Amino acid sequence: MSGVVQSAGDELPLPGVNVIEQGTSNGVTTNMNGEYSIEVAPDAVLVFSFVGFENREIEVNNQTTINVMMVDNLEALEDVVVIGYGTQKKSDLTGSVSIVDVDEAKKVITPDVGKLLQGQAAGVTVQSSGEPGGFVNIKIRGITSFNNNNPLFVIDGVIVDSPFDFPPGEIESIQVLKDASAAAIYGQRGANGVVIITTQQGKDGVNRISYKSQIGFQTVPKKIPLTNRLQYQKITSAAERNAGLEVVPGNDPTSDLYIDDVDTDWQEAAYDTGIVENHNLSFTGGAKSLSYNLNLDYFKNTGYFETPQDYERYSTTLDLNGEKGRFRYGAKLAYTSSDKNNFSEYLPGETAVVDLLGAIPTMPVYDENRLGGFGGADNLTQRAITLNVIGYQNLITNLSSRNRFLGNINAEYDILDGLTYKFNASADRLDFKNKFFNPPSDLGWYYITTNDEAALDASNGSTIRTIINNLLSYDKEFGKHNIGALIGVIQERSDFEVTTGRGVGFLPDEIGKIQFADAISGTEYENTVTSLSYLSRLNYGFDDRYLLTFNFRRDRTSLFAPQNNTGDYFSISGAWKVHNENFIELPEWWNTLKIRGGYGQLGNNTIGVYDYAAVVNPFASYAFGNSLAPGTIAIDIKDPDVKWEDTETVNVAVETGMFNNKLQFTTEYFKKRSSDLLADVPLPYSTGAFPASITTNAATIENQGLEFSLSYSNAEHEFQYNISANLGTLENKVIKIGEDDLPISGAASRTEVGRSIGELYVFETEGIFQNQAEIDAHATQPGAAPGDVKFVDVNEDGQITDDDRTFQGVTIPKYSYGLNFSSSYKNFDFSFFWQGNAGNKVFNATYQGLMVGQYTNHHIDLLDYWSPENTNTNVPRPVIGDPNGNARASDRFIEDGSYIKLQNIQLGYTMPLPKDLFVQRARVYVTGQNVLTISDYRGYDPDFISDGLFSRGFARGSYPNPRTIALGIEVDF
Repeated sequence: MSGVVQSAGDELPLPGVNVIEQGTSNGVTTNMNGEYSIEVAPDAVLVFSFVGFENREIEVNNQTTINVMMVDNLEALEDVVVIGYGTQKKSDLTGSVSIVDVDEAKKVITPDVGKLLQGQAAGVTVQSSGEPGGFVNIKIRGITSFNNNNPLFVIDGVIVDSPFDFPPGEIESIQVLKDASAAAIYGQRGANGVVIITTQQGKDGVNRISYKSQIGFQTVPKKIPLTNRLQYQKITSAAERNAGLEVVPGNDPTSDLYIDDVDTDWQEAAYDTGIVENHNLSFTGGAKSLSYNLNLDYFKNTGYFETPQDYERYSTTLDLNGEKGRFRYGAKLAYTSSDKNNFSEYLPGETAVVDLLGAIPTMPVYDENRLGGFGGADNLTQRAITLNVIGYQNLITNLSSRNRFLGNINAEYDILDGLTYKFNASADRLDFKNKFFNPPSDLGWYYITTNDEAALDASNGSTIRTIINNLLSYDKEFGKHNIGALIGVIQERSDFEVTTGRGVGFLPDEIGKIQFADAISGTEYENTVTSLSYLSRLNYGFDDRYLLTFNFRRDRTSLFAPQNNTGDYFSISGAWKVHNENFIELPEWWNTLKIRGGYGQLGNNTIGVYDYAAVVNPFASYAFGNSLAPGTIAIDIKDPDVKWEDTETVNVAVETGMFNNKLQFTTEYFKKRSSDLLADVPLPYSTGAFPASITTNAATIENQGLEFSLSYSNAEHEFQYNISANLGTLENKVIKIGEDDLPISGAASRTEVGRSIGELYVFETEGIFQNQAEIDAHATQPGAAPGDVKFVDVNEDGQITDDDRTFQGVTIPKYSYGLNFSSSYKNFDFSFFWQGNAGNKVFNATYQGLMVGQYTNHHIDLLDYWSPENTNTNVPRPVIGDPNGNARASDRFIEDGSYIKLQNIQLGYTMPLPKDLFVQRARVYVTGQNVLTISDYRGYDPDFISDGLFSRGFARGSYPNPRTIALGIEVDF
């Protein structure tokens, strides 16, 4: 009898597993490759046992080979969770910490660590983009700031910004600290939540080489129905006639300049098949005195646009760890080099997607007669201000390069039994280069770049952050009492510098370097930010029944004036393990019951450098009579008393485990109030400030909600499976805005006290005017004519004005959820992942732009426009100039933002391998990403980047997330 024993979690061999014939002393242990061999009777029962794993009892039944998968024993293993500046048993947590199933999260193909969190933890929402190398927006339990809402990332104990430089493949665990009782130890910026990431470490006694590779093909899942040449010409010609204009020659069949030989489908021309690939090679091993993990990673994403935009990244990471007696030590060295070919915007906010959808079908993609070789529109024949997006993106050079080095050394020494000193020093250096070159070109009458206008902008800079931690911890048990204490000092410094250069004036085909420009200019800028923090934590436990945690942290930063530069933050939380009480007897099937809760305060210092100090121009001379008098003038106005943003949280939760802890369920309530939020308050223009606003502590907002998480695992049979689900609810409310509570306007939105941030605020419609009599009987609506939209006179003052706008729905999802299913049967494994949001509205500004009925292209819905012959419609007449404002922000363009996505589905096969082969494990798989979206949204993708804070839910040309089909292989040597 022989076989191989593996871990069900990572399918790697388990050395040292005890294999015993039940009822006897006959037993063996597995070797380094997880192999065993034992002589037993044909009707014997084998018992497999290993620390941290559930025992397995298997009947031999005349079998000669039995391969076994060992499953983590949740009770025996007592999962150790990484928390702020330390670790803790999961069962002893008193704060709100979500543990992400990394194996499931890493099935998503992405260069951004943040994308892994989407749908994986209750209360965590992620908005993503299909742009190669594009970033995501992450929010934990709602909005806590009018500035930066992204959480704080801590990777292997090092605080980092922009975690997209780190390869997700080397991540070993992710914990999300969501409330103050968990995150207060991080003080500054902890108000947004904290994401703690631990990467793979070397393992004592195991030398292993692993290779993982995947290559995928990406396409846009859907296309927006746009008009072709004839349909476009019909609508645009009708718009001109309705405005009393002559039809442009290019759309007039009676004209010699009529265009009938061009019919460009711009989506067909622009959307291609993108390629994404990721290759990872890791070396793990060592001894107790020094173990290592070397990780080499390559990622490249060629976008689905027929343009040069792409993203490429090389990463190298080396982790070293060891111990000698009372001394433990480690180091991390990571280097990443990335290059991103960016999309370019001709006008701010006009993304390549907006330009693509607005491009008219009578404009060709290529035209060798124009400078640059790409087609354009003509004022005489077409009159359309329409950009050839393929030509523009190909002609423009827009490059970004990033080189990042992260170094970290740490050492621990056990001074006495339970008393440990830990030192950690880290350096995070980012060097970047940006280049934007707009050469002479001709892309149509509005988009001509002359030699004098051609320009090149270049910048080079760096950011260096150094952090030194000195920590002293004490952990000791005294009978039924357990005490854990931590004190520490954190010193941090960030230095930023950038040099910019600009060159204007280039000849066609001239080398795009600044030295060849006709006029050259440049600037330099640098700043330094420092902080000093003192932190402490006290954990107390009694008889594994009652738990108490207290955190305190004091932060001092140079971002604020000396009188306001210190913030004090604390939290207190407790837990009661009901199942360990002697006077409470749970049913046999009910294993654990824990109640926990906490209160705490957090801070946020996301303010610009020197934003408390006013800037003046000391050379503002003024002429008095015939003499020039020296003077000084204020450039902008600052609030010298600006201070920290503060957040208070309350959290209550119940955790249960049933049926031998196969079923785990947690329900949680939270309330989070953020005050003294930094906001830009308008100033009178008479102050002379530019911009005419001042940044000050002016607002208070509140978030509250419920979170549920559920998981069930069954590994008792040959078919093993795991199901996990999470659901979070969120209610956001503005409590205060400045001293006067004046509302803040956004794009089709309004932020007002008593309501959610960025609620949609638009006009209501009530049909189409059918005749002049209806117009005369309606409230005064300047410019209205039969066929125009009829707007509701909400305040009944007899005229349609901005005061008739009403709130039309919240833009922050009320519900967010995720569902993971994974299973295995013999050598096959199968999994899928659903994710979604619900309860929010979206303003589809992309659709709005396609229904305006002007000279750019149209949505096919506009073909059903009102005319005297077609009155049974809700689509207004197209008219150049839109005198009635039919296209103004109204409920015509509001849609349900709810969606459900099949984010990932995967089928894998682990190949059976002969013994003594140098390959220990080989798995192949096929995976699909963004496979199916269930939504009523008319745009490309309801999952879009929308983080204008005040202009929320505003869909304006976000890059759609592609559908990806990929093949992968994993090999362990």
